Amino acid sequence: QVQLVESGGGLVQAGGSLRLSCAASGRTFRRFAMGWFRQAPGKEREFVAAVDWSGGNTNYSDSVKGRFTISRDNAKNTVYLQMNSLKPEDTAVYYCAANEIGLRVAVNPGDYDYWGQGTQVTVSS
Repeated sequence: QVQLVESGGGLVQAGGSLRLSCAASGRTFRRFAMGWFRQAPGKEREFVAAVDWSGGNTNYSDSVKGRFTISRDNAKNTVYLQMNSLKPEDTAVYYCAANEIGLRVAVNPGDYDYWGQGTQVTVSS
């Protein structure tokens, strides 16, 4: 079992930056691929970014490519999402997720096995 706890959300003006963190319990973190998803009110959960177990392979949605960066520190059991040039349309609850298939930088929420409780990001115009 893996527990994931997100932090770092908040209120920021458009054009600003935030860094989200997701701390994982358990010694198996380094084997998992990790992903970030977001869900705005009235919308489905959507893929944001993913990283494989090593940190060497990443995947981004087109809407955040060039603005967001996913990274991980396996020594700290933590995955990060650096968000720059934030836009009001980035407003959502952000979730991190763990995929037991460590090589797979999947975009489908159904491919992930564990989820955090989410952290709110609000971008004002």
